[in-house]
Amino acid sequence: MGKFIISKRANGDFQFNLKAGNGQVILSSQGYSSKSSCENGVDSVKKNSQDDSKFERNAAKDGRHYFNLKATNGQIIGTSQMYEAASGMENGIESVKTNAPDASVEEETN
Repeated sequence: MGKFIISKRANGDFQFNLKAGNGQVILSSQGYSSKSSCENGVDSVKKNSQDDSKFERNAAKDGRHYFNLKATNGQIIGTSQMYEAASGMENGIESVKTNAPDASVEEETN
């Protein structure tokens, strides 16, 4: 089962990573100024990850693929790693859909 890891960046912002059952990071957030905002981001991922239309599929200039998960208001709430092939990106999206809804939330202590 997946899990969200909330951590604090060097600049004091909070961020989360969604990890699959194998420990691989499948979605990362931007920085949030407060922990509660970061937790709201986690809730938004859990809710929006079940709607395929919320996944924005992209190709980088170097040809690798990645996706963003967007909230109802169109704001990006998470970005994937880079994938060599579109099929890998699609697998990543399926992994988010599978892992996010029931993922536990843990806080990483630095």
